[in-house]
Amino acid sequence: MTTTIETLPAQGQTSMIPAIVAGIIATTISYAGPLVIVFQAAQGLEPAVVASWIWAISIGSGVLGIVLSWRWRVPIVVAWSAPGSALLVTMLPQTDFATAVGAYIVANLAVLAVGASGAFDRLMKRLPAAITAAMLAGILFRFVIDMIGAVPSAPVMVIAMIAAFFAGRVLAPRYAVVAVLVTGVVLTMLDGGLSGTIGTPRLTVPVWTTPRFDWAATASIALPLAVVALTGQFLPGIAVLRAAGYETPPARPIVSASAIGSILMAPFGCHGLNLAAFTAAICLGPDAHPDPAKRYLAGIAGGVTYLIFGAFAATVLALFATLPKTLIAALAGLALFPVVSGSLSTALRAEQGRDGALVTFAVSASGMTLAGLGSAFWGLVFGLAVHMLQTFAARR
Repeated sequence: MTTTIETLPAQGQTSMIPAIVAGIIATTISYAGPLVIVFQAAQGLEPAVVASWIWAISIGSGVLGIVLSWRWRVPIVVAWSAPGSALLVTMLPQTDFATAVGAYIVANLAVLAVGASGAFDRLMKRLPAAITAAMLAGILFRFVIDMIGAVPSAPVMVIAMIAAFFAGRVLAPRYAVVAVLVTGVVLTMLDGGLSGTIGTPRLTVPVWTTPRFDWAATASIALPLAVVALTGQFLPGIAVLRAAGYETPPARPIVSASAIGSILMAPFGCHGLNLAAFTAAICLGPDAHPDPAKRYLAGIAGGVTYLIFGAFAATVLALFATLPKTLIAALAGLALFPVVSGSLSTALRAEQGRDGALVTFAVSASGMTLAGLGSAFWGLVFGLAVHMLQTFAARR
């Protein structure tokens, strides 16, 4: 008995490592992909303002992720609104930045109103599990495709990373993603694939922008930002949590806290903070931790990583510029592979409702945009329409 008691702490300590690594990888992927859209939207702004923007979305995401994960003991990953960033690519160059900041505040006040009303919780309770799982699989599937598409660019590195992943899945499943990351970085270094210089690390100083409110900006920027945050980020973000088996917390505190954080950080450039979807999935599976009650450590680790990256925003951006895109694509696809597999299994398990789930998956994976709304939203709409039609026919 003494031996068993003594070995338990060691096992618990060891099992924390994959959760911590999962959180770090989730945050790393956020910087390697969606951050590029922010740079495109920020064209023409002063470098100090751009750095402040990156600081604001990083610090805001980190604080919210740590607090919410600790409070609910659930791996809650917060990130900036990627669809919102895409909207700003065309809108921001035509708008004074102070006016844009005012629109950010209005948009997040609208999100706060929806979150505080509890409307999100009522919506999620009515969504069939197969439909939400299919939407998750569709959102993530493109990253698996991108991983395969990266093979011709760097066949040795990507195939080696894939081999390391599946070998790790057989020999040590919890460390499979760690093996992928190490393999990719080592081969890149041996091949001389790192490019550019990092420079001397330095802290980022945030820049305050006094918001200016304008009705035209509210209509053209605030309203679309609020809509894409709710339908393109919070909706799949909550669906990711539910598909992973986490029925708590309810959407209300998550949406409300994210909106409040966004409002507070808006004068420093933050356009919107919300639940992450595909990066959060990395922290929600058994590869992060075999015990679902311990996976919140991944959310905290990701939040701490955000704080570090945000504090040294300029240095971090230079660091990511040295990594090849093929490495990031392969890392993202392999990290999300088990989640896609599990989600597809859930979506197609029951024969009844399978057609609606398949429609949801196909539309969500298509990347289509219709009437300014993303594929995840339309995947739910079309999939639910098929599901309701077939359910109604079965009852007759």
